Amino acid sequence: MRVLALGGAGAMGAEAVRTAVSLPGVAEIVVADRDYSAADALAREMASVGVPVRPRKVDVTDRQGLYAAFDDADVVLNTVGPYYRFGLTVLRAAIESGTHYLDICDDWEPTLQMLELDAEARKAGICAIVGMGASPGVSNLLAARAARELDSVVDVYTAWPVDGPGTEDQDEVDAQLLSPDGQPSAAAVHWMQQISGTVAVVRDGQIAQEPPLQAVSLSLPGGRNGTAYTVGHPEPVTLHRTLRPSGSSANLMVISPGTAAYLDVLRTDIDKGRLTNETAAVDLASPSFRRGVRSMARAAKFKSPGSLPSFFAAAMGSKNGQPCTALAHLADDTGLASLTSDMARATGIPLALGLSQVADGTAVRAGVHPPDAVVDPDRFFHDLAVTVNGDGSSSGVVVELDRADGAS
Repeated sequence: MRVLALGGAGAMGAEAVRTAVSLPGVAEIVVADRDYSAADALAREMASVGVPVRPRKVDVTDRQGLYAAFDDADVVLNTVGPYYRFGLTVLRAAIESGTHYLDICDDWEPTLQMLELDAEARKAGICAIVGMGASPGVSNLLAARAARELDSVVDVYTAWPVDGPGTEDQDEVDAQLLSPDGQPSAAAVHWMQQISGTVAVVRDGQIAQEPPLQAVSLSLPGGRNGTAYTVGHPEPVTLHRTLRPSGSSANLMVISPGTAAYLDVLRTDIDKGRLTNETAAVDLASPSFRRGVRSMARAAKFKSPGSLPSFFAAAMGSKNGQPCTALAHLADDTGLASLTSDMARATGIPLALGLSQVADGTAVRAGVHPPDAVVDPDRFFHDLAVTVNGDGSSSGVVVELDRADGAS
């Protein structure tokens, strides 16, 4: 299978390439990026891996160049963001060129737009998997694994860490927020988009929109209790399709009160037109004194994450006629839980492992799908453990139950 890694010289794309070169069925990888020198450097780094890796200059805003890049590809890994600007364009090119597609889209608005192309993808006979990263991606598969334990699902929550134990140190966080030239990264602009305006959640079994940074207090198996805060992400709208919760679903940030308060200040200023997503992202990387003072005044209204896991999915419903909560998280004893401290690896490796299930036909079903609709979660988490630790003895995931009858 010939792979086009679009945006492949970026942090997350490069990690996907480094993983994909060792996958069975991958015959060639083209690192396609608007920064040709970076693509060439990555191709040179991969020179001794055995699978041909070659660079190509591609700018997704150049329609002719973009479509030409698809000519020799069987599948595209799209890591070009932000997806609310470029996601739909690249997916349309994949469908029209008959190329299988995977991305790491973490914007809920374009996710809905891309899912609407399902019929076109089925007609073209291509499989498109949208949101095959950490969150969404791993989070979706954790939710599917948790929900499997229940007879019926009422509520589903996915959560990822912002700060606290197991997250990146400040230098690494700053590197994620700003590009080397000092401009805000696509990830940072995306984050500002998703903590402002309104975001998609599920309430009473239906998709709804509400302001972000709403508190969700959880009591989970193992005595884990705390409060996390809503943020815009695709998981609620995709899990609404696959797991069909009858109650609520939201994507959450496990975040300290101080950081949540500063995001709340940025949210206010974005919504009032004082900041754009781009200028807010720059401010987040270098917090201003005035906004810091304003956030201190708001911090008291935000609650602690307590003992909540840093990265998890939880499903609430019933099992054998009794209320039950299922918690799924990465296995701590394999070191997988620490993967979230490096967001590039945490996102790029799952993308490549999704590709492996497309390459061997496991996940190939024509249409546009979220990961949990076509990717085998048991195989995925096993492969993740092998890839990260070189050890295939772990399932890679832990599922814990808390039932009203006292069973666990």
